[in-house]
Amino acid sequence: HHYFAGHGHAGVRVDLRGTGDSDGVLLDEYLEQEHDDAVEVIAWIAKQPWCSGRVGMIGISWGGFNALQVAARRPPALGAIITLCSTDDRYADDAHYMGGCLLNENLTWGSVLLANNACPPDPELVGERWREMWRTRLESSVLFPALWLEHQRRDDYWKHGSVCEDWDAIACPVYAVGGWADGYSNAVPRLLAGLRVPRKGLVGPWAHVFPYDAVPGPSIGFLQEAVRWWDQWLAGRETGVMDGPMYRVWMQESAPPQTFYQRRPGRWVAEPVWPALDLASRRWFLGGAGLVDAAEPETELAFSSPQTTGLRGGDWCGFGAQGEVPSDQREDDGKSLCFDTPPLEEPLEMLGAPVVRLTLAVDRPVALLCVRLCDVAPDGASTRVSYGLLNLTHRDGHEVPRPITPGERMTVTLQLNDAAHAFAPGHSLRLALSTSYWPIAWPAPEPVRITLVVGASELTLPLRPPRPGDIDLPAFGLAEAGPSGDQTALREAESRRTIERDLASGETVYTVLSDELGGAALARVEAIDLEVGYTVARRYRITEGDPLSARAEVEQRILFRRGDWSTRLVVQTRCSATREDFRVVGTLEAYEGEQGVFERRWDERIPRDGL
Repeated sequence: HHYFAGHGHAGVRVDLRGTGDSDGVLLDEYLEQEHDDAVEVIAWIAKQPWCSGRVGMIGISWGGFNALQVAARRPPALGAIITLCSTDDRYADDAHYMGGCLLNENLTWGSVLLANNACPPDPELVGERWREMWRTRLESSVLFPALWLEHQRRDDYWKHGSVCEDWDAIACPVYAVGGWADGYSNAVPRLLAGLRVPRKGLVGPWAHVFPYDAVPGPSIGFLQEAVRWWDQWLAGRETGVMDGPMYRVWMQESAPPQTFYQRRPGRWVAEPVWPALDLASRRWFLGGAGLVDAAEPETELAFSSPQTTGLRGGDWCGFGAQGEVPSDQREDDGKSLCFDTPPLEEPLEMLGAPVVRLTLAVDRPVALLCVRLCDVAPDGASTRVSYGLLNLTHRDGHEVPRPITPGERMTVTLQLNDAAHAFAPGHSLRLALSTSYWPIAWPAPEPVRITLVVGASELTLPLRPPRPGDIDLPAFGLAEAGPSGDQTALREAESRRTIERDLASGETVYTVLSDELGGAALARVEAIDLEVGYTVARRYRITEGDPLSARAEVEQRILFRRGDWSTRLVVQTRCSATREDFRVVGTLEAYEGEQGVFERRWDERIPRDGL
């Protein structure tokens, strides 16, 4: 906002009702009340003497979601939006479900929201009312992971706020931005294809962060691009921001698998429109010798993956932290049914979503299928390029699950995540199939055995032809930003990621300890003399051979302190399951100084619905 103000655009940051220093309570994401409030705020801004009457919205993650959702309400003064790391489809492409499979991110994000929602307002801003406001928030706390588990299929709950339900509702220009290391990159090409308004799309190598301060790099002068966008659509000045291609992406190149990339090798490429008019399709058949050019006679191959398949998958959504990127896939490959191409003789570039069509049979009424596309180097190192999940009870759609008849053949289509990747000569493509993907996805209630019909299954890849014009694309400016307040680290963070295996019991524990304060577990924001502390621990447990042993746990500790004023929160949540139910347990403890002022416990059971 400082940067925008320095370039002639007033910036207004609004705390949602019930958060930050606003009154009221927040009971869920993206409620009608939230949209109503936003429409009212936009109308208020437009009437201010310092406003021209034209307003824009920009936001990342939640702010990107509701920029799209509020645009669909068509506030008269809303002239344009920039939406980053967001989605048009709250069921298919958010932190809760993927391909109808439950993501452990549902517990993680729900726990983070529970904790953030319980934070007090700042007495320096709201005065003596802060205790009353805080108490109201605490008493209204919602166990969000359990709330979202009550909607395991794509019902009206998820359709609300999913702008893909009515593309024509959005009438203002849209700039959609994402990153290949983020969890939301699929929405950018869908928005370009679905919307009918002036629009642009940009996907870099970045995680869930703004592109001017992004890893993996390269970062870009995103705020300069945003100012050009606001000048064009809010100030009425022709800036040329709409000239050139509609869709610009970072074409990632073959690189050794690492758990962190400071910079991802690649180059910028662009498409004048999306969907592109001249992308080719390359099809391989799954055969006895790997991925082959012609279908072979039908043969059955049965496989059942260990419950720990997926330990090398990294996080569902990256934030630019150490250890979160998918590492060398060979361990997971060894627990999967794999099909390789021969080493490539020429470079091969894909842009878009790989699709698999598989004929198979399953021995259980509920099953999960994970499909990964990997880039295998000559030395055997395996880098994940894309992946997809499918709850096979959702094979006909996400609104009405259909149980599997054990042993009955079915043909399913699974679209993997969008990607832009250049496979190098000498490298091979690998398609890896598994019946589990822990800890990204919750396992089926029983071990599953899938019988794949080789000769009746195939992979289709969207190939991008070489475009000489790529080298003439105008370069983005260097990253710039406005002034930010100084922050002093008072206690360094303890960030680590470990896998512990008990060879006697068969239990594996995947642990992530981290913070979200730029490398400090406790820091002081100098401009407002406020000390802020945050730590989070996530643990995922499972015992080999027993999917009902799966446990996911999140523990958070939050501190705010200024002089004699001190508050802190301890929030713990846990998810487990039986064959019939999910169980979500949570505790929320609030302290003023050393005195406990609030405590609440939850123990919710939610029936499994084809999961």
